[in-house]
Amino acid sequence: MVRATTMRLSSLLALLRPVLPFILGLSLGCSLSLLRVSWIQGEGEDPCVEAVGQPRGPQDPDSGHRLDQNDEDFRPRIVPYYRDPNKPYKKVLRTRYIQTELGSRERLLVAVLTSRATLSTLAVAVNRTVAHHFPRLLYFTGQRGARTPAGMQVVSHGDERPAWLMSETLRHLHTHFGADYDWFFIMQDDTYVQAPRLAALAGHLSINQDLYLGRAEEFIGAGEQARYCHGGFGYLLSRSLLLHLRPHLDGCRGDILSARPDEWLGRCLIDSLGIGCVSQHQGQHYRSFELAKNRDPEKEGSSAFLSAFAVHPVSEATLMYRLHKRFSALELERAYSEIEQLQAQIRNLTVLTPEGEAGLSWPIGLPPPFTPHSRFEVLSWDYFTEQHTFSCADGAPKCPLQGANRADVGDAVDTALEQLNRRYQPRLRFQKQRLLNGYRRFDPARGMEYTLDLLLEAVTQRGHRRALARRVSLLRPLSRVEILPMPYVTEATRVQLVLPLLVAEASAAPAFLEAFAASVLEPREHALLTLLLVYGPREGGRGAPDPFLGVKAAVAELERRYPGARLAWLAVRAEAPSQVRLMDVVSKKHPVDTLFFLTTVWTRPGPEVLNRCRMNAISGWQAFFPVHFQEFNPALSSQRSPPGPPGAGPDPPSPSGSDSSRGAPAGGRFDRQASAEGCFYNADYLAARARLAGELAGQEEEEALEGLEVMDVFLRFSGLHLFRAVEPGLVQKFSLRDCSPRLSEELYHRCRLSNLEGLGGRAQLAMALFEQEQANST
Repeated sequence: MVRATTMRLSSLLALLRPVLPFILGLSLGCSLSLLRVSWIQGEGEDPCVEAVGQPRGPQDPDSGHRLDQNDEDFRPRIVPYYRDPNKPYKKVLRTRYIQTELGSRERLLVAVLTSRATLSTLAVAVNRTVAHHFPRLLYFTGQRGARTPAGMQVVSHGDERPAWLMSETLRHLHTHFGADYDWFFIMQDDTYVQAPRLAALAGHLSINQDLYLGRAEEFIGAGEQARYCHGGFGYLLSRSLLLHLRPHLDGCRGDILSARPDEWLGRCLIDSLGIGCVSQHQGQHYRSFELAKNRDPEKEGSSAFLSAFAVHPVSEATLMYRLHKRFSALELERAYSEIEQLQAQIRNLTVLTPEGEAGLSWPIGLPPPFTPHSRFEVLSWDYFTEQHTFSCADGAPKCPLQGANRADVGDAVDTALEQLNRRYQPRLRFQKQRLLNGYRRFDPARGMEYTLDLLLEAVTQRGHRRALARRVSLLRPLSRVEILPMPYVTEATRVQLVLPLLVAEASAAPAFLEAFAASVLEPREHALLTLLLVYGPREGGRGAPDPFLGVKAAVAELERRYPGARLAWLAVRAEAPSQVRLMDVVSKKHPVDTLFFLTTVWTRPGPEVLNRCRMNAISGWQAFFPVHFQEFNPALSSQRSPPGPPGAGPDPPSPSGSDSSRGAPAGGRFDRQASAEGCFYNADYLAARARLAGELAGQEEEEALEGLEVMDVFLRFSGLHLFRAVEPGLVQKFSLRDCSPRLSEELYHRCRLSNLEGLGGRAQLAMALFEQEQANST
């Protein structure tokens, strides 16, 4: 019996042996969980009941869970989408900027209180020293009809009483900017502000709180808690405080009498909201410095001055500039010190990397030079001397070194000499004799690199002199990338195409019209076409056949095929047609806000080209003249295209915008010499044309118009930006331009050069000459 029981127990253990670890682990886990729950609950408290059943309010400091009163603003909320099926569907209108749609706000707005006497002096000095550091800088004055200095936004209230000026300033900030900024800094124009420190202070403070931060001063006869912020040193107001203060402004203006606007604001905040000025908040201190009369900023070295956010009083504009120079030098020294510390840390850590010291790039902390993966990616060096450069924009082998390039080279040489003297003084002192050789290249990963061979004269401490030739390497690193502000443009603007058509080009017009119908009329692009039919002196007269009869028939056929299409044509008679004179005729027949696209009969503008025209031509700001792709002469290049990769030769490949169905093009090039296509607004053209007429009068103007193109008018007689860029969507078949002898010498040279360069690539022309020589020899 005992033996049978033992056998059954052994069999049971054999069956349970595989699951014994699982059972033991489950038991141990349950035991530890129960033990941990008993520790957390403490004296009978149930955290689950508190977390789920009861809403939590603010806890006392001893509690483990501390919640702020505005904590609800930081919790994510899911807003379910619901659309009433009984209401018709409306298209959602998206905002212009994603920042508006997300409800994001700018960090800081600065308001400067100025007056009639100081608007053109101290206020201008404030604008020149701090305006580029803040998103928005406004100036408020009580003077009515104040003359606004250039580059400043001045708001005039029309009343110079202190309380009225402060009240209207706060009202204006709340009405126009209350929803766009988190912080508002109010200062006087006799205050110098260290802008980077103030911006950093605003970035470290929590936005959802009522804060009145500045240099706290006590009211005369009031308690210690009743303080106001001194207006001379500026003060910071949070957006929430401004929202709460707005309903009380009218009452404070009638009840509180004060000769100073800062005291009036302090009393208003204390009486209406019970909030006084503080000098520190959340570990951030607002530091200020009171500048003594006739004190030299260059000799001021106290810790209070060096760490100040604001300095007051500033009696004159020159003192403002001297303060800015001193603080800028201090910031520059601090930046150089931080750079040296970071470079030392990088040097120490590089030893621990797998590459060791060999992986340390120069200068330390900047990316290494670009490493090309093939011979087509090699960055070329440009050679220069002190007088000439051997890399010219027009393809010439040698041209004078002038303008910005000369200043850039001179700065590089001076910097090299300064660094050599800093390194070897006082043992040696170097003086430059001349620049032997200079090389520079632009590395997109680092910046502009220089290699200079300098002939120097070394002078020892004993006066011995010796000529030395040394090679130095320098780098002008890329600085912080900034987004340039540009006016807003839209792709919904209607484009007015203008096609000047000579008699010699009439045979090519039907092909242009068919392409225009396929790419513009068929997809219903928002564009119109005006043909300018240019007759000669003896063409199209009485009894003579009309050379543009076929063109007019093609226009009528397109209007019949596409109802609603407007294809206008104008007839002009001219002995020597000029692009500017023809544009004058069209410009007078359209509104000033018309966007013109000046084109040629060989151009094939499509939807992408029209959109780039809309985006790159900005009214009052920029004119756009694209560079089209010109195919080579098929008679020379169709059978002589050398094999090789697309980028191997000097000739670029045909862009993807070309139509392969027209045949197999044998390559081409972007014609930089041609400027017949252009996008610009009528108002900008009329302004440039009026300036041309004002500077050139009589016979001189008539002669100038014959030798100018529209792009030259914008270039010489307009203050707009002139944007030139390659346009792969504009592909032209090979054609020889008619170079009129009436053109100016420069335009005639460009026309002839365009025809010659458009014949073929260098390899194709060389092959044609080789075959011609072989044929002549036989």
